[in-house]
Amino acid sequence: MKYYDEYRDGASARALVAELRKVVTRPMRIMEVCGSHTMAIFRNGIRSILPDGLELISGPGCPVCVTSASHMDAFIAMADRPGVRVAIFGDLFRVPGSRGSLANASSRGAKVDIVYSPIDALDLAARHPQDLVVFLGVGFETTTPTIAATILAARNRNISNFAVFATQKTVPPALTVLLEDPELQLNGLLCPGHVSAIIGAGAYIPFAEKYHIACVVAGFETTDLLTSLIMLAQQIGAGEARVENAYARAVSWEGNTRAQQMVAEIFEPCDTQWRGLGLIPGSGLKIREKYRDFDAEVRLHVTLPPADEPKGCRCGDILKGISNPRQCPLFGNRCTPASPVGPCMVSSEGTCAAFHKYGLEV
Repeated sequence: MKYYDEYRDGASARALVAELRKVVTRPMRIMEVCGSHTMAIFRNGIRSILPDGLELISGPGCPVCVTSASHMDAFIAMADRPGVRVAIFGDLFRVPGSRGSLANASSRGAKVDIVYSPIDALDLAARHPQDLVVFLGVGFETTTPTIAATILAARNRNISNFAVFATQKTVPPALTVLLEDPELQLNGLLCPGHVSAIIGAGAYIPFAEKYHIACVVAGFETTDLLTSLIMLAQQIGAGEARVENAYARAVSWEGNTRAQQMVAEIFEPCDTQWRGLGLIPGSGLKIREKYRDFDAEVRLHVTLPPADEPKGCRCGDILKGISNPRQCPLFGNRCTPASPVGPCMVSSEGTCAAFHKYGLEV
């Protein structure tokens, strides 16, 4: 814990707040792309001390939140199949589809297991050879290498009753969609730390160059975030647009090349649906033909049913950054953490969950 104390020091944070107030010299709109950043910003009270003119906008950086309603319905239908055991990360358990959730499916007898890693799902398959254990691959670049490694382990261990429903997404194509939206008018991107550890800080150069937008890769502690906001404000104030890495202790310029190679071995790009953003070409990952024995979508002949968003829910607009939770008529009324209508209220990285827990009045 001592290692992180220097990033949480109160005196250092106060000095950075004073510096931030000096460098914000014009209106600035900065998007924190990552859901973990959204939560950290709220948890550390950073929104409450922002100088006038600096606006933080939450983006689509919660993988559970951007999972489409059609995919959620497919997950639930799969869990209801005899002989299928679904393994998920905990955030997915209560996310509503158009007709209930995986929690509802579990209550009526479906086999739904919460695991902490894909390898836990593989071990589950080894213990339950009578079931086809399907791991629901919901995530961004951060979790995809572990899923790829688990598929390789399944082949090496000859565990044939294990499969992955691959719905992982990649962040850069979504950023392209956002930056081409004239409604947003962003000046800077607080780039995700965990994703960048895999893809590298250099992945954002095309955005800085093409869209003339300031980009800073940020960590998650108080001084990490404040330092990154200062760097963004300095770039924006000077009319500059480049990529800077404020999280060099975890993120390199080129990223984790070994993880990138493993992902490329198992997966190939595909078009996929994002809640709120629609179909984004090349933003998804599907399992390559060579490993199709571990592709649940192929083995179970899964089709994605059409699904409507819940009436009144504005999760889609919130994920695009054009609305905030307080502008949703359901927020805090029909939609609460105890009774969520949309995924942004369920996930631990969801914007609505952050606003409800930390910032109803912010």
